[in-house]
Amino acid sequence: MDETIEISATVFREGHETLGAEVVLRAPDGTTRPPVRMAEAVPGLDRLTAPATPTGTGLWHFRVEAWGDPIAHWRHDAEIKVPRGQDVELMLTEGALLFERAAEGLPAVHRQTFVRLAELLADRTCSPDERMDAARHPDVLDLERRYPLRDLLTTSDWLPLVVHRERALTGAWYEFFPRSEGASYDPMGRRGPMSGTFRTAMKRLPAIAGMGFDVVYLPPVHPIGGTFRKGPNNTLEAGPYDPGSPWAIGSAEGGHDAVHPDLGTLDDFDAFVSSARDLGLEVALDLALQCSPDHPWVAEHPEWFTTRADGTIAYAENPPKKYQDIYPLNFDNDPEGIYREVLRVVRHWMDHGVRIFRVDNPHTKPVPFWERLLAEVAGTDPDVLFLAEAFTRPAMMHTLGKIGFHQSYTYFTWKNSREELEDYFRELAGDAATYMRPNVFVNTPDILNEYLVHGGRAAFEIRAVLAALLSPTWGVYSGYELIENVPVRPGSEEYRDSEKYQYRPRDWEGAEREGRSIAPLLTRLNDLRRAHPALHWLRGLRFHHPDQPELIAFSKTHGAGNDAAGGAAGTAVHALGGAGEANSLSGFDDVVLAVVNLNPHQVREATVHLDLPALGLPEEASFDVVDELSGETYRWGRSNYVRLDPHVRPAHILTLRRDES
Repeated sequence: MDETIEISATVFREGHETLGAEVVLRAPDGTTRPPVRMAEAVPGLDRLTAPATPTGTGLWHFRVEAWGDPIAHWRHDAEIKVPRGQDVELMLTEGALLFERAAEGLPAVHRQTFVRLAELLADRTCSPDERMDAARHPDVLDLERRYPLRDLLTTSDWLPLVVHRERALTGAWYEFFPRSEGASYDPMGRRGPMSGTFRTAMKRLPAIAGMGFDVVYLPPVHPIGGTFRKGPNNTLEAGPYDPGSPWAIGSAEGGHDAVHPDLGTLDDFDAFVSSARDLGLEVALDLALQCSPDHPWVAEHPEWFTTRADGTIAYAENPPKKYQDIYPLNFDNDPEGIYREVLRVVRHWMDHGVRIFRVDNPHTKPVPFWERLLAEVAGTDPDVLFLAEAFTRPAMMHTLGKIGFHQSYTYFTWKNSREELEDYFRELAGDAATYMRPNVFVNTPDILNEYLVHGGRAAFEIRAVLAALLSPTWGVYSGYELIENVPVRPGSEEYRDSEKYQYRPRDWEGAEREGRSIAPLLTRLNDLRRAHPALHWLRGLRFHHPDQPELIAFSKTHGAGNDAAGGAAGTAVHALGGAGEANSLSGFDDVVLAVVNLNPHQVREATVHLDLPALGLPEEASFDVVDELSGETYRWGRSNYVRLDPHVRPAHILTLRRDES
């Protein structure tokens, strides 16, 4: 909402007649907004563009209207011929006739302006220069722009433009397992481990909100099956007290519409959602359309699954990996029955306060299924958002965005070099930004990238800075702030003692006391994101050039200057704060500039060459920048020396200060 987007169209006709075109927006209530005149994107290529700014959520529409513009064509020819004495009276007479005709289409209050002009253009007692000057009067030009004379009007179809709430574009996510918060082990071995509950997990919420996160994402909270339950580190043999994977959904206690009895009741879940809301947090819930062999659906609807040649139900496989504790749904069998049940489950959790769903592996389900489901939910509850957890091929990821998913996971965790990051984020910030909003997680319960394994604390800080600043939406999985980076085996991306298969209570307070936590950095990053509208948007991203390949430099801009730099402007949602209030030096309301050392082990020095026009600054500008991490002020210009020690200061995050000289 309130994001300005660019509408473009190719507009042409035979001959050399002058053309005009406008974009018209139609709001969800059917009313139309005043048209916006289109201008040439590149002269001579017939490609016209105009900005459009929807002002509310819902299903908007737009269309392009194009026409022959006889007055503009006359003006072009008259400005050439009359000063040269060519066909003077003929040109002025033709102009008079055009303005007479145009006057008929004006509101009565303005009509006399064109009538008087037509009379003057035809009045041979006045000089040609006087008559042409009258045609150039600002009032005349303003009326021409507002009420053009349109010949051969052609209109496109109304095209859809879906506008979502702000959280679809920007936010900070924190993923954690409620069963680990408050979990306990008896060191004497007199009893088995005890699960945390929704009530104990609520105690973690103030710390999450205090770090500036907006969304708390919960893995599945449903009953977990016992058949083929996985043990610690994904072993095939579970002990009597092993809780199993939350993604093995369903048991005698219920399925997708139930909560695990160890976590509490639905009333406890409601209390958790309410507590989060009171702290300014939204709860996102996992929607994983798969079942344990013990799920009620298996007995009630065996046709919803795939039966193999030996009569057994097929479990999930990604050879050589096997997931014997999970049965995938077969959407070719009774698609209507499955659809109705999934819609019921989604609406059940919506009724319990969930307005965001993180969808597990949507790329393994039919695209038309999602298109229908998301459209039906949006028809009644347009504020409900869906995140596609689809680490898959680009075509499918892009298609999921186009058919209605509000956000998408990305390949960020595997993009670590400067070249990889620049190429990938140019792609994300390009044409794809209109339909596939990236949610950049630094890690997940399944993804511990080798960069984090081998890079230590500096690597965790570097990746947090990159994710929080490059993308409008980013996320962390619980334990990231404690630098948890031990894989189950060398070369694996699975965590040792993975929380997917066991409780993992953490000593948050002890880590803070001993300085083992990077929570203060995460808090600072989220504070900066809230203070700076430039960080809420994707298309204001520009890369700059350090002469050291292990450094990356980029900027984010916001405001009126974005049009000049080729980005999309938007209305600020949060007020500027701190140093960001003094950005009037540039042509933007807000500018954030980052330089990051991508080498987590060694100091790197470089000269950073800035594209100053991309910052809304003249080529030879010099200006003060404030490092928002250290508080230091530097004098910068087009070329600037930097030295970044990853163990002391892995990045500069700079905001521009007004030049008082």
